[in-house]
Amino acid sequence: MNFHNQKLILLVINIIGGAAVLGSYAIGIITHPDTRGALWGEVPRTLMPYYTVSMFCAAAGYLAFTYFIMFRLDPDEVSVAGHFSYSLFNWLYAFILVPSALWMPFTFALIGQPALLTWVAVRLVLAITGIASLLLLASVVMVQPAAPVWAHRIAVVGCAAFCVQTVLLDAIVWTAYFPFK
Repeated sequence: MNFHNQKLILLVINIIGGAAVLGSYAIGIITHPDTRGALWGEVPRTLMPYYTVSMFCAAAGYLAFTYFIMFRLDPDEVSVAGHFSYSLFNWLYAFILVPSALWMPFTFALIGQPALLTWVAVRLVLAITGIASLLLLASVVMVQPAAPVWAHRIAVVGCAAFCVQTVLLDAIVWTAYFPFK
């Protein structure tokens, strides 16, 4: 199988970035057993089930749009909004995964020793992730060619579910319930 260089870059970004995100979560939870509940801040218990459902939908969505981008798009033919090539996806994944890997360490640092700079850093990584997620959604919607149609539609729905988590629940709702003290 001849794997295009841009797809190989995307695969490496996903392997390294995904491992960094999952690793930061695992290390954070293992090393902070007494304060891991504090990650919720002041998010009401009534909202927590929505987070659980959304996390599963976002994960499934991630797999759906990543499948589409990796296996249904030809990097030599991709045109996003008539101006951007396949490499745009590599940049957007990096701008999603790198800040996502920093969120938990920054948040535990904020919990352990509250500081304005750390509070801003936590919000910044969530904002960058959310903005990159929205740009990814827009890119998936606008990509040409978008064939086959069913795969494109599933990718759009999956990316929208991912945005519900990263933009609405993380960057907006969670930050509203995690004030600086």
